[in-house]
Amino acid sequence: MTAPFPTRKQEEWRYADLEALQPLWEHLGEVERLDVAAGDSLELVWLPSDDAVQVRRVHLTLSAGARARIFALNTAAQYGRVELQADLAEGADFELYGANIGGGEANNEFVTNIRHLEPNGRSRQTIRSVLGGKAIGSYLGRVEVARGAQQTDGEQSVKAMLLDRGATANCKPELEIYADDVKCAHGASVGELDPVQLFYAQSRGLDPAAARALLLEGFVMGLWDEVADDAQRGAIAHAAREALRRVA
Repeated sequence: MTAPFPTRKQEEWRYADLEALQPLWEHLGEVERLDVAAGDSLELVWLPSDDAVQVRRVHLTLSAGARARIFALNTAAQYGRVELQADLAEGADFELYGANIGGGEANNEFVTNIRHLEPNGRSRQTIRSVLGGKAIGSYLGRVEVARGAQQTDGEQSVKAMLLDRGATANCKPELEIYADDVKCAHGASVGELDPVQLFYAQSRGLDPAAARALLLEGFVMGLWDEVADDAQRGAIAHAAREALRRVA
């Protein structure tokens, strides 16, 4: 049975392109469920497709001592959504590295809910957005620490680069903590390319376009450094460079 179509009154759909989503809603199916057994490890690389509208909805469960790392590139031409809930048991470790890269009137977003349900869990979320034209890039990230989930260590780092006046970045990191012995932090910033850095790059012999491209790559490409598989690391790096080239 298809779930009710969302509205913008729901916080997790606040910035979504519902008009683009409407024709696909009945065909999206159930949220994908992934389970990582106790002590096991999982690494996923999510590459974009050629579809103008791309939606990925995942519910990830990490048992005690499990580890998961996800690398996600979100570059849909019209609307792209990466929606992820992760439930962490005792000693579980979760990392998300993601990038929104869009131009024109693209709308790309990460929507996450990381739930620390038991003690000694660790989570890291690092999101970067590069937006040109009238593109919109959003991150809505919620970290929940349950009562009794002591020694939780959670961080969110969100940064966006706006290349044009019409581009928009929405950053909403959120913490909901019911334990008293935790280490949780979040940070968000939105800015433009640094003219001093651009000048320095050009003074070293780069033309303006090459200098701009170099700085944008420096802003995004480090996200993929920890991908274990060489082929996967090369694939996501190549896709990111192509997306940056189109936007820049």
